[in-house]
Formats: sequence, C-alpha cells, structure tokens
Amino acid sequence: MPQRGIIVPAPAPRTPPLSSRETLRTYEYHESMNVFLRALRLLAIVIWVGGLIFFAFVEAPTAFKVMGTDRQFALLINGSITTLNRLGLAAGLIFLIATLLLWFRSSPHLRKLLLAQMVLVVLMIAATIYVQHGIIPAMERDRTTAGGDIAAVPSTNPTRADFDRLHALSEKVEGAALLLGLAVVILMAAEPGPPRRLES
Repeated sequence: MPQRGIIVPAPAPRTPPLSSRETLRTYEYHESMNVFLRALRLLAIVIWVGGLIFFAFVEAPTAFKVMGTDRQFALLINGSITTLNRLGLAAGLIFLIATLLLWFRSSPHLRKLLLAQMVLVVLMIAATIYVQHGIIPAMERDRTTAGGDIAAVPSTNPTRADFDRLHALSEKVEGAALLLGLAVVILMAAEPGPPRRLES
C-alpha cells in the first residue's frame, strides 16, 4: 500500500532582524543622547556651583575691600546675588529636566545616584528661593529704614541688629546651597561610565 505524503505546514513568516548597520545607528543615537544629557547636567551644575564659589570667595571680599560698606557696595552685592540666584534657579531647572530624562535611560544602580542628585538640587533651589524672596527683601527694608548705609547705624539699633541677623542667615543658607552643590558634583563623579562597545 503506497504511503501517503505528510504535508508539513509552511512556517510563519518571521520579521527579519535588524541589520548590523541599523543596530549600530540605534546604539550611536542612544549614546549621543546620553552624552548630550550628561554634558547639559555638567554645564548646569558647574555654572551654579562655580558662581557661588566666585561670589563667596572672590567678588564679595574684593568689593568689600575696594568699596567698603557704602551704598554702592550694597547695590553691587545685591545686584550680583540676585543675578546669581536667578541663574542658579535656571541652571537647577535645566539640571532636573536633563537628569530626569537620563533617569529613564539608565540602569537601576545609576538611577539611585540620579535620584539622590535630584533631591539635592531641589534643596538647593529651595534654599535659593528662600534667600531671594525671603531674606534679601527683608534686608533691603532694614537698609532703607537705616537711611541707605546700614554701617552708619549703631550695632545696638534694632534695625541694625535685624539686618546683621539676616545677613548671617543668608550666609548660612547660601553656604548650605554650596555644600549641596559640591555633594552633587561628588555624586556625578561616582556615576559609572558608559559600557564600551566591543569591536568585532
């Protein structure tokens, strides 16, 4: 009795794999975006922390030695710290956006570091807002009450005492923001480098 042929169903069509060139393009695009986001974060934190260091250790001491404590000195310092705070807020926002985008593209270990950095930057932003919108306006009110030159008012005067208290508080808050920024830099230095692609 002749055997009947066994009909084998044809296999379902398979999606062809990506070519090596397409895979390479995807990899290069991914790495380029990571490099861009890392560079953006680095630029933002360098501008902010560098500005704080320059103001605290260069501009303010130099202006005090050259100009003393008169009205011109007050105007210079007030304008500088206001500009620095606005620049810092912009840099902090850019840092947060870039870090959040990088967080979605990172490994679980790196995500922990990125989350810690974002928390620190949020604290820096909060400190900056407090100084800019809380302490500085109060100091300017005291300066205006004192006639413009707070140094000419005796230290026992209540207005002078309040100004000195606010000034010391502003230094502590700005110093805390600087330390937080340095902590962010340290955490960024602890980030693992991108994996190297093995050449075939």
